[in-house]
Amino acid sequence: MKRGLNKTLLIAVLGIAIFGLLMIYSASFVWSEFKFHNPYHFVIMQGIFFLVGLVLMFALAKIDYHMYYKYANVILIICAILLMLVLIPGIGSVRNGSRSWFGIGSLGIQPSEFAKVGLIIYVSKYLTNNAKIMKSIKKGVLPILGVIGLFFLLIMLEPDFGSAMVIVLTLVVLIFVSGVDISFFLKIGLFGLLGIVGIIIAAPYRMKRIVSFLNPWSDPLGSGYQILQSLYAIGPGGLIGQGLFNSRQKYFYLPEPQTDFIFSIISEELGFLGVLIVTSLFFLIFYEGISISLKTKDLFGKYLAFGISFGLIIQASLNLMVVVGLIPVTGVTLPFLSYGGSSLLVSMAMIGILLNISKSN
Repeated sequence: MKRGLNKTLLIAVLGIAIFGLLMIYSASFVWSEFKFHNPYHFVIMQGIFFLVGLVLMFALAKIDYHMYYKYANVILIICAILLMLVLIPGIGSVRNGSRSWFGIGSLGIQPSEFAKVGLIIYVSKYLTNNAKIMKSIKKGVLPILGVIGLFFLLIMLEPDFGSAMVIVLTLVVLIFVSGVDISFFLKIGLFGLLGIVGIIIAAPYRMKRIVSFLNPWSDPLGSGYQILQSLYAIGPGGLIGQGLFNSRQKYFYLPEPQTDFIFSIISEELGFLGVLIVTSLFFLIFYEGISISLKTKDLFGKYLAFGISFGLIIQASLNLMVVVGLIPVTGVTLPFLSYGGSSLLVSMAMIGILLNISKSN
């Protein structure tokens, strides 16, 4: 029996995306005026991506999600090719020390964002086809971990540790719900932790982030600067904040506040009320996504809805933990809220797929 679109999910996504446009304007108009002589530059650009994202979301809501099952291998290969191409000098653009963008004029496309969706689709298909052998680590789990490891390596070559962690955590959770023995995850978790330590030690800038996370005042004008300015923004927020548009930290204290640290400005201007709005909307999106997964009778649809739901909430959680100083800076955007076309388009595409799953079962 087919249902209509999940209206609760749709309203929550539209609400958080429109709220994001408002906060991007508030967070960016000072920097935008200084850099582009136009206080509306960033919000106009994000608004264009929002409109494109709306069209994409509603288009994908009409496309039968079983099509992704059919073309999962092709989608994965395309994602892998894009991740390899972006590493080639002259093709990939370097921004903030990472060669993770295709530059198109003043715009940038980040293939690792699209790889998130591609891998969720592929792993969902793999788990569907191999449900009977997922209890076997050698036959069921290790082959798919090899695929995930290859994509992790490609993204780390950029390097983009934040996106790599979002992808790995999402897919590990997806594999876990397929019924793999929890003891295996405890073992691989220890192995992964050692690997992360090695990755951090191998890159001096990551070590600086760890040191600044443990003690931001060890380098207040360098590696600890961003998190200190973020905490200075959050601190005075109180119950209702300093008032919309009244942030002080966006006046060249917090670097490019419209991107990864937009939650700091939300907290400063709208206080606990703003925090409650954002977290409630993310929880509602996650709740509706998991509900869609549980109601879906088709195994592929179940895994796909589950993977998308956890992908969005894991990314949001990592961003919020960075902003409040619970984990080191990772460079992960806040879905629907941070400035960035690739992130917004992919997030809305994910919702479009969820909406189709919700009305198809």
